[in-house]
Amino acid sequence: MRKEMLNYTQNRELSWLKFNQRVLQEAQDSSVPLLERMKFVSIFTSNLDEFFMIRVGSLYDMAQTDNSAIDSRSGMTPKEQLDAIFAAVAPLYKERDKTYSEIKKLLSPYGVCGLSMKELEPQEKKFVKKYFKEQILPILSPQIVDANHPFPHLLNKELYVVASLKQGDTTMLGIVPVPQFVSDILYLPGHDIRYIRMEKVIMEYLEIVFDKYEVSEKNYICVTRNADVSPNDEALEINDDFRLLMQETLHKRRRMAVVRLETAEPLAKDLEKFFCDKFKITPAQIYRTKMPMKLDYIFSIVDKVPASMKRSLTDDVFTPQPSRYLTEGSVMKQVKKRDVLLSYPYESMEPFLRLIKEAAYDPSVLTIKITIYRLAKKARLVEYLCAAAENGKEVTVLIELRARFDEQNNIDWSERLEEAGCRVIYGFEGYKVHSKICLITYRNKNEIEYITQIGTGNYNEKTAAMYTDVSLITADRGIGMDATVFFKNMSIGNLNGSYEHLIVSPTSLKPKILSLIDEEIKKGSAGRVVMKMNSLTDVDFIEKVSEASRAGVKIDLIVRGICCILPGVPGYTDNLRVTSIVGRFLEHPRIFSFGTGAAQKMYIGSADMMTRNTEKRVEVACPVYDERIKAQLTHMLKIMLADNVKARELQSDGTYKKKDKGTAKVNSQEYFMKEAITTRPPREEEKETVKSRIRAFFRKRR
Repeated sequence: MRKEMLNYTQNRELSWLKFNQRVLQEAQDSSVPLLERMKFVSIFTSNLDEFFMIRVGSLYDMAQTDNSAIDSRSGMTPKEQLDAIFAAVAPLYKERDKTYSEIKKLLSPYGVCGLSMKELEPQEKKFVKKYFKEQILPILSPQIVDANHPFPHLLNKELYVVASLKQGDTTMLGIVPVPQFVSDILYLPGHDIRYIRMEKVIMEYLEIVFDKYEVSEKNYICVTRNADVSPNDEALEINDDFRLLMQETLHKRRRMAVVRLETAEPLAKDLEKFFCDKFKITPAQIYRTKMPMKLDYIFSIVDKVPASMKRSLTDDVFTPQPSRYLTEGSVMKQVKKRDVLLSYPYESMEPFLRLIKEAAYDPSVLTIKITIYRLAKKARLVEYLCAAAENGKEVTVLIELRARFDEQNNIDWSERLEEAGCRVIYGFEGYKVHSKICLITYRNKNEIEYITQIGTGNYNEKTAAMYTDVSLITADRGIGMDATVFFKNMSIGNLNGSYEHLIVSPTSLKPKILSLIDEEIKKGSAGRVVMKMNSLTDVDFIEKVSEASRAGVKIDLIVRGICCILPGVPGYTDNLRVTSIVGRFLEHPRIFSFGTGAAQKMYIGSADMMTRNTEKRVEVACPVYDERIKAQLTHMLKIMLADNVKARELQSDGTYKKKDKGTAKVNSQEYFMKEAITTRPPREEEKETVKSRIRAFFRKRR
């Protein structure tokens, strides 16, 4: 069967590149404000950086150790996948360069100008040269490369200005690191936002830096290195033997290998060969880019734009609204009476934070237990948990220290929690704890009662205003008792616990999902499956979806990113439709719906249908029992499937197409913003009507 699966599946990495291309398409959309378009270019760039560090890095290791390993979804070896990736990335660079250039040109009339040295006014050139000599030159660390000066270790994703140096008959390479502790850009004097990038400034004055040499072939470069991946989690799920081999032979030795070299100008053949030899890469891994290799500074530029101009260049500010389920009173009291669903960022995370704060000071509360994967740099949640511990509550925090690129932040928070008296535990060897679950136990007379929160996103107060997620808060006793068992199992290192209501990977989540699809298969053409997730790679799930499609079940998968199953393949996935939504907010919820009407079963949780999530992580999904909330989630899925502005449909050939708009445009994210404004409880002090609030927020779109 696995061989037959190649008829309706595609490679994971190439699917991810198509997702990132959809991000770039948002930067090309003329209906998106210009600075928001530039943000999408920045997001595309940082996404691609991480892709090379993690995914290409893992494949690079695999190609070095066991190139015979075959990807079950495409039949390709690691080297074949790398070759396909390098070929697919090259046109994306050209597309990104063109997009950046167009946006930059359109920003110029607004006084937002990124300039080259040639474009500077005479007074600006004097200012830049003076600034370079006084502020930059004294802190540079230039180096030549010759017999006495070995080639230096180039840091990951840092910029280096390079040039060919000549002294008499001797030619050598000169390298100048762009200092990490100076701004990426230099703002020029004046009222407009005119700036020049620091690497261009340094490159302009290399003759001053290397004053004893003849300088030619100026350039600046940036290397991307294989990140410190965990083979058990991020390798391509071939088999346990391969992961063990990676751990033993490559984890330390090869993790810092260069996987990509970016250059601002074309390299001379001799220099290209020099870098290929030094970094042990091929010319296919060298990419020339005409735009900045780092674009993070665009966010600081947005902050500098005058308020009068922001209206034209950025999205209107949207403030997450109060929950439709709650009034301004005690959250604990209200949750005890009925379940609550928070929908971020349309609704605020504030009620959940209020819940934890109330629990920290409520005399009836005995314990607070929570799993944490990612936190903001500033986290009120941690302060409330610390306050609870200091108030005598038993606070248990399972914090995952291996959250990708957030390791140090989590280590810092774990120390703060321990200092306050919280009991801090960590994940399992070989298994990341990715679940988002919080349990409050309290005494009600002589009974122990529970309030449980299960979410699809992290307890991150910053991203809760940027990512779409849902968060269920319930006083259901059965769910609370399951959560109690879950935290006990986490504390004693038991991955094989059994639960009545919650479904938990690595043991019960995937089998339960597959069995729920089996129930729909029995219904034939009356069966219905709608699932929303970030990525889909799990081969068991893919096979089950194909089986359901062949049985006549109507299946809609809303998959933001990687999707390894192809819809509409005759005889395999005729009844499958796959939708991807890329818009203003990052789509992040995992919502699983099976059946319709009274027989509908619905879950929300933290897991994507990826092998790493279903087999190598601790994930939790929770049933939705409240009919109002079930109806709300069904409504949300329906609107997302109706989206014909930001949604794209996956075709059987692996390409994505935007839907026909027809007579009515549906932008699901804008729809939910409007809905959040109209459904939230009115505040006493408000004088505006609901309609005027909506008109105010969407004034640009009318």
